[in-house]
Amino acid sequence: MIRTEALVYAEQYAAQEEALHSKGDGRSSIHYPALFLFLGDKVSPAIEPVLMRCERKWDNAAGVLALHAGKEQHGKEGDSKERVMRMALPDAAERDPRTVRQDVYREFHEDGRYLAGMNRTLRRIGNSIADYGRLYSSFDVIHLSIITRVDDPLNVLLPEVALLARAVLSQSFKSVQTDLYTLINEREQGDNFGYSSSVGLAFLRELDGMQQPDYTFKAPLLVTEDGLSIPVAHGPSALFDLVYLLSDKNERGMTPVNGMEDNYEIIAHISLLKNRVRPSSDQAFGHGGYNNMTFKSGIRGSTGRQGYASAGFSAVRRPSKPVAVAVLYHAFHILAAKLQTGGGWSLRDRQALLGLTPEALRERAAGLLPDEAGIAEMTGLMSHGRPSYSELKPLSLREAEALLFGDGGEAYFRSNFADGSAARAAALDPAREWAAVLAAQEQAAPPVTFYQLAEWTAEQGEAGGSVLNALRQHMGGLRSALAGAEEELEQLYAQSVERQPFQRVPLLDKRTVRNFIHYMFESIYSRKYEILRLKLELDISLRYDAALEQLHAESRAKVQTMQTLEEELRSLALSAIGRSGEAVDQNIMEYYRTVTAEVMLDIETRRGAAIFFSDRFMGSISELLRQGGPAVVRRLIEVCKRELLTAEPFALPFEEELLRRANVAAAYENREIVSREELFKQLYLGLEDGAAINVRLFEYTQEHRHEEKYFFGDSGSEFLRYALNADGTTRIYRLGVVHEQRRSGVEKLNLMGGFHLEDLLYYRNGKVYYETYVQNGYKLHGVDEERLPELR
Repeated sequence: MIRTEALVYAEQYAAQEEALHSKGDGRSSIHYPALFLFLGDKVSPAIEPVLMRCERKWDNAAGVLALHAGKEQHGKEGDSKERVMRMALPDAAERDPRTVRQDVYREFHEDGRYLAGMNRTLRRIGNSIADYGRLYSSFDVIHLSIITRVDDPLNVLLPEVALLARAVLSQSFKSVQTDLYTLINEREQGDNFGYSSSVGLAFLRELDGMQQPDYTFKAPLLVTEDGLSIPVAHGPSALFDLVYLLSDKNERGMTPVNGMEDNYEIIAHISLLKNRVRPSSDQAFGHGGYNNMTFKSGIRGSTGRQGYASAGFSAVRRPSKPVAVAVLYHAFHILAAKLQTGGGWSLRDRQALLGLTPEALRERAAGLLPDEAGIAEMTGLMSHGRPSYSELKPLSLREAEALLFGDGGEAYFRSNFADGSAARAAALDPAREWAAVLAAQEQAAPPVTFYQLAEWTAEQGEAGGSVLNALRQHMGGLRSALAGAEEELEQLYAQSVERQPFQRVPLLDKRTVRNFIHYMFESIYSRKYEILRLKLELDISLRYDAALEQLHAESRAKVQTMQTLEEELRSLALSAIGRSGEAVDQNIMEYYRTVTAEVMLDIETRRGAAIFFSDRFMGSISELLRQGGPAVVRRLIEVCKRELLTAEPFALPFEEELLRRANVAAAYENREIVSREELFKQLYLGLEDGAAINVRLFEYTQEHRHEEKYFFGDSGSEFLRYALNADGTTRIYRLGVVHEQRRSGVEKLNLMGGFHLEDLLYYRNGKVYYETYVQNGYKLHGVDEERLPELR
């Protein structure tokens, strides 16, 4: 539960940081409307991530809509109010894998419902886009991005879907620029790698035909409300303006940490790059922007054969999730340390706080007893007759009392002294007595908390400071005193009457007996009164002893819970940071330990030393622990979000934060100071390394490779000024900056193109599977193979 709550908090903080406007970051705007068309069921996981990334990057992303062409869902067509409208295609699931692509193709063309539904949905979405006209600079062009998985059977309908969408949109826009993004998920092939590769290669073979300069297509795709069909024709020309192939393996053959997630970033960034409003600041900074014609020309090469493109993406952002968890851990650690600093209490002070000094215990016991003067009233007890002094004289005091009063004296003392005081002692509740005192002390500075209480109530505290041990020593003294008092009483009882020092009145026997009775009650029952007081004090002490043991158990449990929580939060922080050697992940724990401590000290300086234990902040940690460890973490999360993470040190530009973090350990570990230039070099190389192209090629030579690289960030920042000059003399690629007013990080998009399908390692590896499956009767195409280009 603690892990879940901490991660949710970190996610929320990261999301807040991602909301660029919250940091004063500016977002770009797109010039023309944009529509994403996701083709196939396997591409469903990409829909939400792509749209979310557009929202993060584009100021006018509210007008960006999406179409999902896939299996029919509940028999309903797309609702124009939905963000993602749906177009029904034949269901590819549960079909014979040997013929699924062919079956889907035939069913689509034989069942007019699909075309009619697609026509309706496309017109609806065209109207919806028009509703957002105020968001765009121009409605002359629409950017249509089609996204599919290479191994999805439904992409057998790609030409029909693409051309119908273009035909309908052309009725509202002067131009429809259409790009295709083909996702290759090599990690998911698993046990079906042979079949999946065959289906993927079948699509690539079809795609190769669609991208030929002499490609033509004609079919009755437009359908009116009356069911009349209108032909749609294309060509001769390539079907798509540009085709991007994006795999979850990069050109080094490695699977990036973010896998397919980076490809979703790439789609959003390319879409922005090609369709961005160029603000005047671009000219002011003098950075070349993206030019689609230049890129297309570059990837065509000297042969004139249009090449395919791919891309890589990386980003350096302040690692908000690890920062949030690190701050949570450090704040917890600091508060726990504060709870442990309640020192300077002598044993006498500790006893006094809990009412356990010998004097306090004696007073408490005495307070439970009636006034000792009440013993004098016992002389009024009726005696059993009135024996003469001569009869009493040879008797012991015990015998004389029995002769005079039987057990009446003992009964009177028990009734009027012992029973009442015992009942009052039984009603004592030490824990309740301590509650208010300890609650007040927990708010003090320094506080007395369960950390100190666990120590004070241990059987052997440090340096003899255990209140429990002192109480037990006191109880030992009480038992000795009680035994001595009882022995003295027995000795007194055994003495004879004639040896007692009371006044005898000759010739007045009754007066002598009366004097003896006064003496007997005073001497005997005063001792019994003291014995009763000692017993009460011992009884009270036993109750306090049990309460101290309970307090120790509760306090120790709270200490252990705090230790467990701290270890869990530390482990969570370390795992969130990971073991990356990247500059962006360095020294997070060290740096934010210092930052968190400074922010908390500043709050204490302004608002009081005990502010963190006030009701507005943490309140009573002890009370929170009674509710369970997660309650402490939940309250601390609120404090971190409201009071710590909003402080100025957490709003530094990412470059400054990185530099401070890089050098935080220099002073106490004698490391060399990391210069700004060295840090920028690390960032530059890290961005380039992270933006490796997400496709694996086979012997793809440098002369055919066209590259363009773009930074997204504040072009006036020190880092981007460094990056633009880093390899200026040796650069063989086009470099540009998409200027965005931002403080939170920088992103890099590497574009590469000029290769052909046969250069793909995926193509070469899949070719043998494709040929084998075809030879074994698998129907992998909708059209006759004779109409497809030869395998290369």
